[in-house]
Amino acid sequence: MNKTVLITGSSTGIGRAAALLFSKNGWNVVATMRTPEAEKELNQLENVLVTRLDLEDVPSIENSMKEAIERFGKIDLLVNNAAFGQYGIFEALQPEQIEKQFRVNVFGTMNVIRAVLPHFRAQRQGNIINVSSAGGRIGIPLISMYVSSKFALEGFSEALSYELASQNISLKLVEPGGVATPFHETSAEFFANNPELVSYQEFSEAALNKLGQMGEKMSTAEQVAEEILTAATDNSDQFRYIVGEDAKSWIKDRTSMDDLTFARHMRQLFNS
Repeated sequence: MNKTVLITGSSTGIGRAAALLFSKNGWNVVATMRTPEAEKELNQLENVLVTRLDLEDVPSIENSMKEAIERFGKIDLLVNNAAFGQYGIFEALQPEQIEKQFRVNVFGTMNVIRAVLPHFRAQRQGNIINVSSAGGRIGIPLISMYVSSKFALEGFSEALSYELASQNISLKLVEPGGVATPFHETSAEFFANNPELVSYQEFSEAALNKLGQMGEKMSTAEQVAEEILTAATDNSDQFRYIVGEDAKSWIKDRTSMDDLTFARHMRQLFNS
């Protein structure tokens, strides 16, 4: 029997690339998305089930698990890819925007994992890959809410991995740097400058310029999907998989420098 993977956020970007790659490699694929009725390609593939899953809708999570098991008999791998991002100075963000960041990226991911664990425990095995970010290990200005949600995901994943190992369930993290996907136009929200926060303008412009320069070195969604497949099939105990030269460089700096040296490096980098 072919293995089955359930992937969240499969309508675009990394999730879509992963769905196509796993399908090409002989896996049964449950490609979940908020609006499956709009899908025109994945639902034409024989070994792919397209179904609705919205991280803010717990019944949709439970229904997608049920549909996956009814169609393919089991789930072997869960790839938590779906995410939501926001750009902007923290002081400009409203509480409801901050709450949505954690409701989707953290609590939504937790709810998907909670839904699949009874199935994994019943079959005495399973694998989970959480798509995090280099921003889950490094504080980056103008995306403080996004990176804080990824920091939370990293800590949760690391702690949970020890619990799940006792149940023969593995959990791994994939940490991309910048990725050239529609995330930056569709999933991410941009907030206009607040006239009361004009004192941030010089810093914001410099930081945005620096982030734009970094965007020139983005990985592709397909490269991230390849790393997800590697993490799923290499049968190793490796926990973190870093994708992209930008991510590797940032994380190398963060892990090789002491806190003060790294903080000075970041302030200089963003002209603060």
